[in-house]
Amino acid sequence: MPGSFAVLPVDVSGDGFSFSDLLDSSKTVEQGDGNSVFTKKRKPKRKKKKILSVPVIVESSSSTSDIMGRSIVENALECSEIKVDESDNSSLLSPSYFGELRQRNVKGDGECYEVAETGVGTRASSCDHVSSLSNQGSMDWEKVIAAYPDILKEENSFKRFPLSYFMAEINDGSSFRSTMSVGIERKRQRVYNTMFHVPLRCERLIDVGFFVCLDTFLSLLTIMPARILIFLWRIVKTRQFQMPNDRELSDFGCFIVLVFGVIALQSTDISLIYHIIRGQGTVKLYVVYNVLEIFDNLLQSFGEDVLQVLFNSIEGVAGCSSGNLIFDATRYILDQIIAIIVFTLHSFILLAAAITLSTCVIAHNNALLALLISNNFAEIKSNVFKRVSKDNIHSLVCHDIVERFHIAAFVLFIFTQNILESEGSWFGGFISNVMLVYMCEVLIDIIKHSFLAKFNEIKPVTYSEFLEDLCKQILNIQPEDGRKNLTFIPLAPACVVIRVFTPLYGALLPSRPLPWRLLSVLAYFSLTYFFLVICKVVVGWALSHFASWYLRQHSDRKPHED
Repeated sequence: MPGSFAVLPVDVSGDGFSFSDLLDSSKTVEQGDGNSVFTKKRKPKRKKKKILSVPVIVESSSSTSDIMGRSIVENALECSEIKVDESDNSSLLSPSYFGELRQRNVKGDGECYEVAETGVGTRASSCDHVSSLSNQGSMDWEKVIAAYPDILKEENSFKRFPLSYFMAEINDGSSFRSTMSVGIERKRQRVYNTMFHVPLRCERLIDVGFFVCLDTFLSLLTIMPARILIFLWRIVKTRQFQMPNDRELSDFGCFIVLVFGVIALQSTDISLIYHIIRGQGTVKLYVVYNVLEIFDNLLQSFGEDVLQVLFNSIEGVAGCSSGNLIFDATRYILDQIIAIIVFTLHSFILLAAAITLSTCVIAHNNALLALLISNNFAEIKSNVFKRVSKDNIHSLVCHDIVERFHIAAFVLFIFTQNILESEGSWFGGFISNVMLVYMCEVLIDIIKHSFLAKFNEIKPVTYSEFLEDLCKQILNIQPEDGRKNLTFIPLAPACVVIRVFTPLYGALLPSRPLPWRLLSVLAYFSLTYFFLVICKVVVGWALSHFASWYLRQHSDRKPHED
């Protein structure tokens, strides 16, 4: 029984019919009843399936010449699979097609049908069962053409005339603004915080912390000797020894460390160290200064632990019983020796760093500028691009405060060395170099903390909280959250300053007999102590009033809103 597969009215007869034979020239075309019929000889039966992927469309025509004159394949199925089972005598063709047919305008009376949806076709027996499917075009391109009918002409015009393209870019083209989103109020506040609020509050905090360190330094040179003298005067007056309390023993322990540190530094030859460092190149100076700074940070952290252990041993000695006196005294002596070694080494490190900075200041080959730029920008690189918390920010601020004070001690060393050794007019160059060092430190600290606050989303109010805690420390008020206070140990800087000023006083002593020289030493010592006491009183009084005012201002209004 003949089977047929018709997309258009077509009769297909014969077993073993294959669509691939449509393109074979051996087939004959007969015309009857207005239909085109394709016939071929029967092939031997083969029990297998053939899968052909042929893009096919057959048009109905009234004449054979019209069929042969036009292309049989106009617009194809994207993929068409035809399964032929030659074991069936009826030559049943079961086509499965996938794809989309597009309508073509064809000359003649014929009409081209197209498949407009993807699916699986079934067997069609005659042309009466085939219906014309609706056309479905590409909606996107038609919408673009309908909205911009002259788009192709404009494109061609742009290609022909570059000036027209440039003018169109000026009028309607993309701009730099279109590549970024419009900022919101939060972004504006972030910019203002980075440029104004964080730098101002951070610098205010560092300045107050610097004067706190100065007050501690002056207390070491004024309050501690006064307590020791009062204790000795009490012994002399009563003529009987009394066991000192823990505060007096702590003063004695710090005084012993200070004396041994000054004696060790007095034995060093500053000129020899200066010439050794001066003979190095600029790059080596940078390396030496960074190495000394690293050891300074390490010994400063370790020295804090050593001093805490020493004070703990002192408390044990002050409150021990007669049975544990030997053990506590032995432990105190051991901790005292460790403190002497650590802080003497720290004093050597600070003295070497001061000599290195002095070498760069005196040099005339821009070594100071190279040292400041390399060292400070290395500090920015090592701190800014890190994820830090508020506690880390507080530790970093405390480190910057101590570093600022150490630089002040280095500047004082350079000043005294210029007084002793420089000739001619040196004060103007010294002031310009000192201002350069100070401005670089301020600028680097501002940049570092501004971008740390930006990257870690830390608000400027955090620095106000740190300042409030510092004011409570000044007034001896423990903070409620238990945050760590600013810790500064002035023993090593004091050793360096005393070592520096000793030659200066020696140069000022008159060349007279020994009694006059001793009297001059006593007079200079008294004047210096009186001057330091005045500085201590002024700085301490100013800090106390500032701390009280700041805490009062913040208690009267919303916390940390300044």
